[in-house]
Amino acid sequence: MTEIPSPLPGTFYQKPAPDQPPFKATGDAVAADDTIGLVEVMKTFIEVKAEVTGSFAGYIAEDAAPVQAGDPLAKVK
Repeated sequence: MTEIPSPLPGTFYQKPAPDQPPFKATGDAVAADDTIGLVEVMKTFIEVKAEVTGSFAGYIAEDAAPVQAGDPLAKVK
């Protein structure tokens, strides 16, 4: 199991927009360059990439939660 860490401090979002589904659902295939979420810092949204290939095991961080650099955001099997 691989944890995907936050690249920087900010607010983590599981969805591209409030009215859209999360980037990944449990069991989805994940490629190394897939976006799994966004971290917002001062109105700038940074894509969080998986960097590994596997099966999405779920989010660790809640949607719209504050995170610090290195905090685990999601898991990939």
